[in-house]
Amino acid sequence: MKKIVIVCGLISGGIVSALMGIGILVINEEKAYNTSMIIGYASMLLAFSLVFVGIKMFRDKHNGGVISFGKAFLMGVYISLIASTIYVAAWAVEYKYVFPDFMDKYAARTIREVKASGATEAQVAEKLKQMDMYRDMYKNPLFFTVMTYAEILPVGIIVSLIAALILKRKNKMAYSTA
Repeated sequence: MKKIVIVCGLISGGIVSALMGIGILVINEEKAYNTSMIIGYASMLLAFSLVFVGIKMFRDKHNGGVISFGKAFLMGVYISLIASTIYVAAWAVEYKYVFPDFMDKYAARTIREVKASGATEAQVAEKLKQMDMYRDMYKNPLFFTVMTYAEILPVGIIVSLIAALILKRKNKMAYSTA
């Protein structure tokens, strides 16, 4: 089980990190923010398909065709944790070396959206204050790490839950094709 979890987690993390890097290079953040978010979450789902692969491989090839919901869910969570950790590390490198002004651009876009929505000067000032606070918080490595995990790990946990529900099998005989 350990080897499957590690291999699937590493491959999943590699996929989601590579697709994030490609997406950032290809998509102009200012013009296609919503599109980049959709592509980002779609790439997470694609990468987390390795959760299904890992659980099924363990169940069918190493565990006699059976697996409990709990064991399947735990495998999925472990795969998701490994993949998410790789994603966090990849984003930390990209943020530091490729997009050190990410939070400035994010704050500027948010303020433009608030102004375009017809907000009052007081509302704009409040949002500006909030964005300044977020920018300062994002400089803290712990906050940065927690926020980046919060982007991806919930997706992995949901995929793990679904995979465990689909792939659990109490006995091999009930699913035999003989």
